[in-house]
Amino acid sequence: MDLIDTHCHLTFEPLEADIDTVIQRSKAAGVTSWITIGTNLPDSKKAVEFAGRFDNMYAAVGIHPHDAKDAAPGTLTQLRDLAQNVKVVAIGETGLDFHYNFSNQPDQFRVFAAQLHLAAELNLPVIIHSRNAFDETMDILGRFAEPVKNIVFHCFSGSPEQAKQVLDRGCFISFTGVVTFKNADRTREAAKVVPLDRLMLETDCPYMSPEPVRKQKTNEPALMIHTAKFLADLKKIPLEEFAAAVAATSKAFFSLPPVPIA
Repeated sequence: MDLIDTHCHLTFEPLEADIDTVIQRSKAAGVTSWITIGTNLPDSKKAVEFAGRFDNMYAAVGIHPHDAKDAAPGTLTQLRDLAQNVKVVAIGETGLDFHYNFSNQPDQFRVFAAQLHLAAELNLPVIIHSRNAFDETMDILGRFAEPVKNIVFHCFSGSPEQAKQVLDRGCFISFTGVVTFKNADRTREAAKVVPLDRLMLETDCPYMSPEPVRKQKTNEPALMIHTAKFLADLKKIPLEEFAAAVAATSKAFFSLPPVPIA
């Protein structure tokens, strides 16, 4: 299999310190491509550097809503310059987080809208972080996202009804190991309504290891195979068929080249 971890934080510890071994384990598990995600300007720069080291690694650059309070106009100018690197395949993660509110909501709105404009300008897809802010996120997308190439709601844990709203807007949905958790019935029901041509997989590592390895403190791309198996079973599709379909969806969404032959 050639699965793609479409959302991982390989620049975060402890993954960064052991990156070569992490990549080896990932390949052995059938997860052979990665998109490492920037959360602020320094992290986005590091993500681009990491992507330059590995043939099948790409980067997304963005300002997470937690960091929106620190984003000055010059920050967004630097982000635009960084986004033009050949290994950058998306803007994000960006969006709204009203669970923690580490940044005030006006700053979150401002920086989210600015990154949607940037994505439209550069013809790049957008990776959305939305927590306790679904209606507000959909409202901003309705006002500012019309020219954006592709949009994915990452780490989706919403309801089937919310999933349908996302799909009706033409957006994509990505699932983490959360879908395997015992208390994630709502997320599983949502996954059932997402067609394979709109569904992607991710780890969001180093967080949220899936079952049956949830006790493993540090999540990593190799563990995404458990999420893939779980969702294939949920959709009653052979694993190989499911993996090929979601990998094709991910490649098309991010305009990724074919995986090089080892």
